[in-house]
Amino acid sequence: MAFEQQRSADGGSTQAITAAVAEISDRATLLIREEIELAKAEVTEKVTKLVKGAVVAIVAGTFAALGLIFLLHGLSWLFAEYVFSRATWGFFVTAGLLFVLGGIAGFVAARWLRSGAPPTPEMAIDEAQRIRATLTGESGAQLDAAAARADAGMSPDEVERSRPGGP
Repeated sequence: MAFEQQRSADGGSTQAITAAVAEISDRATLLIREEIELAKAEVTEKVTKLVKGAVVAIVAGTFAALGLIFLLHGLSWLFAEYVFSRATWGFFVTAGLLFVLGGIAGFVAARWLRSGAPPTPEMAIDEAQRIRATLTGESGAQLDAAAARADAGMSPDEVERSRPGGP
C-alpha cells in the first residue's frame, strides 16, 4: 500500500515536470518567433527608408539636372559677355563650379546612405542578448530585462497581457 502511494506521488510529480517542460518549450518557441518578427520588422523598416531615400534622390537629381542645364548655359554666356573676352572661359568657369557642387552633393549623399546601411536588426539582437543572459543566469540580466520593460513603458502585467495567448 505504501508502495502504491509513493508510485502515485511520483506520477504526479512527473506530470508536473512534464507540464513545466512543455510550458518552457512553448514560451521559448514563442519568444524565438517574436524575436524573428522583430528582426523582420527592423530590416523592413530600414530597407524601406533606404528605398524611399534613393527614389527621392533620383527624382530630385533628375529635375535639378534638367533645370541646371539651362541655368548653367545662361551663366556661361553671362560670364562670356561681362567677365571674359571669349565664350570658352565662361564655360570653363561654369564647369569648375559644377565639379565643386558635385563633390559637395556626393559627400552629403554618401553620409545619408551610410546612416541607413547595413540594415541590421539592432533591437532584436539586443533583445536576444538579454534573453540569453537571463537564461544563462548572468548577473544583472534580470535587472536588464526589467530596465528594458521600464524603457518601453510597460509594467510586468502589461507585458503578460501583450503576449499571444496571454490573459
